[in-house]
Amino acid sequence: MTDEKIINLCYSQSEIFCKSLLRFIAIPERRCVSEQTGPTKPKKIVNTISMRPPVILKTNSLSDSYSSPCDRRLNTLARHFISVLEPMASNDNISASPTTASDSVFNHLVRAPEDPILGVTVAYNKDPSPVKLNLGVGAYRTEEGKPLVLNVVRKVEQQLINDLSRNKEYIPIVGLADFNKLSAKLIFGADSPAIQENRVTTVQCLSGTGSLRVGGEFLAKHYHQRTIYLPTPTWGNHPKVFNLAGLSVQTYRYYAPATLGLDFEGLLEDLGSAPSGSIVLLHACAHNPTGVDPTLEQWEQIRQLIRSKALLPFFDSAYQGFASGSLDADAQPVRLFVADGGELLVAQSYAKNLGLYGERVGALSIVCKSADVASRVESQLKLVIRPMYSSPPIHGASIVAAILKDSDLFNEWTIELKGMADRIISMRQQLFDALRSRGTPGDWSHIIKQIGMFTFTGLNAKQVSFMTNEYHIYMTSDGRISMAGLSSKTVPLLADAIHAAVTGGV
Repeated sequence: MTDEKIINLCYSQSEIFCKSLLRFIAIPERRCVSEQTGPTKPKKIVNTISMRPPVILKTNSLSDSYSSPCDRRLNTLARHFISVLEPMASNDNISASPTTASDSVFNHLVRAPEDPILGVTVAYNKDPSPVKLNLGVGAYRTEEGKPLVLNVVRKVEQQLINDLSRNKEYIPIVGLADFNKLSAKLIFGADSPAIQENRVTTVQCLSGTGSLRVGGEFLAKHYHQRTIYLPTPTWGNHPKVFNLAGLSVQTYRYYAPATLGLDFEGLLEDLGSAPSGSIVLLHACAHNPTGVDPTLEQWEQIRQLIRSKALLPFFDSAYQGFASGSLDADAQPVRLFVADGGELLVAQSYAKNLGLYGERVGALSIVCKSADVASRVESQLKLVIRPMYSSPPIHGASIVAAILKDSDLFNEWTIELKGMADRIISMRQQLFDALRSRGTPGDWSHIIKQIGMFTFTGLNAKQVSFMTNEYHIYMTSDGRISMAGLSSKTVPLLADAIHAAVTGGV
């Protein structure tokens, strides 16, 4: 390896690397000289420097170049640098990395569209208007329009911080045992026969979406039917979750635009025509996006039909406690199906009812015919989870478990939860009253009949666009609005916008 190559490579490296090596190639001659300072004084070492021309370095003769201790130390340093540089110098034919967009191996990609739900917030954030309203986000807001962290959550987090025995080790593939046990009791009831007979297997997942995906992949691998029926409309992410899990997606009628209510006859007809054994997705309560739920009597008819057709129910329970303010009341549809001894799946989320959106806390429960089957199901769920995300996060699940197992904390939570549900109900009434006082054409009673976080207004895409452009009010194009994003201060603005959109012939 020549000096020229070393120097050229050296200049392409860091400043420190260059200086170190070049100092050796054109090194000042260093001599360690003993100077006698007097007949009785000790010797001191003086470093004298004189420049000498560069030498040609040979890796196999460095030890012979100089013999002083200073030179030997520099030789060692040089060997290290040259051992790194020589392999680099031998790769002279390596082509440069792409430097322009046209050379990228990903240049064929087109820009993906924004998520239809999350994209609402993106557009809202870009709007410079000082008076704007975001009703697209599926998250609870206070009367002041701020995100809410429940007091009970803050209290438990402080307890967790103060507990110095806690650690950050991995938790099992299926999650925290206490969390799983308590989540099953919350949705099925502590006195559920399925729990008492150990026929339930519950695994901690990444919120509701992760629970649905794990359940979907499990069914795609181990269930004899790979078709799942979704209500029309449904949460926008449902079709993607189940398609990518390996299931074929079909739909059944659910919402009747003409009445702004439940298309119960269409629902029964479509599920009655579904092939035996098909999977049916059911919103446990507070249907998203319509806010339209069957009555308990209608749920019983749905249950009888599903069991008679040997369909497999898969409940999405994202809003337990948010629909009525009662955890038990909102779980009644699920418990109807558990009581008959049949099998089913339930995906739970604690994003809404505990405000743990960013903690991604959820659970998938599968009710089986026997304890032995439930145990085998759990073993297969582990094989689904392990290559997907290995094990779930610990923090959010620890918060939930602490609240569910302590009666005082649980009661505090239910009070706060009912407060959130009641505020949403109040917003519905205020919006209905505001539209009626303005004489807005149409029957707006569906706003107070619907339940949960969302209202399906019945506004069309053009009216939604008008409200966004003229009033800076953001919502999904299907007219869904988040009632949790409203406040007493913003209800008049929304009512004015709806009135203008409806009366303006949009």
